[in-house]
Amino acid sequence: MKEFNKALSNFINDAAAGGAVRHLADLGYSISKIASELDYPISKEKIAAIMWEHFVSIGKICLEEPTPIHEQAQFIKEQDEFGRISFRRVTQTIDNSDKKYVQCDFGKQLYQNTAEFNSWLAKLDKDDAEYIKLMPWPLAPVYHQLDERMKRIKNFIQLY
Repeated sequence: MKEFNKALSNFINDAAAGGAVRHLADLGYSISKIASELDYPISKEKIAAIMWEHFVSIGKICLEEPTPIHEQAQFIKEQDEFGRISFRRVTQTIDNSDKKYVQCDFGKQLYQNTAEFNSWLAKLDKDDAEYIKLMPWPLAPVYHQLDERMKRIKNFIQLY
């Protein structure tokens, strides 16, 4: 019953706010700014989880070292004249040669919770620190596209 309630909650949150969260995340909004823009009450942790899934699915965050050219598979739902539903796998070649990525090990650093890392987080911009704290980073390093947020964070790392 607990799993069902969690799945239902995730479905309701995604139906009510998922599209808006993904759209605003693509525009570069912070987690707090997204929360303030939504009419539906959703926790910042849920917003971060939706952002994480979206960024992984579009390749903004890669769990493995990104290659310049790779194939991405999608499943397309089709319905025939008798109403039978089937799914067809379609692969798409994606060219990432123009994108730059930076390796992040925030999950490990958050898990270790050292005083040095917490001090560094406290010096970051509030929205950037929130991004690092609330996103569900794995313990293994990931690769994040070098967007404006990561440029600020990377430049800040180099200063300290």
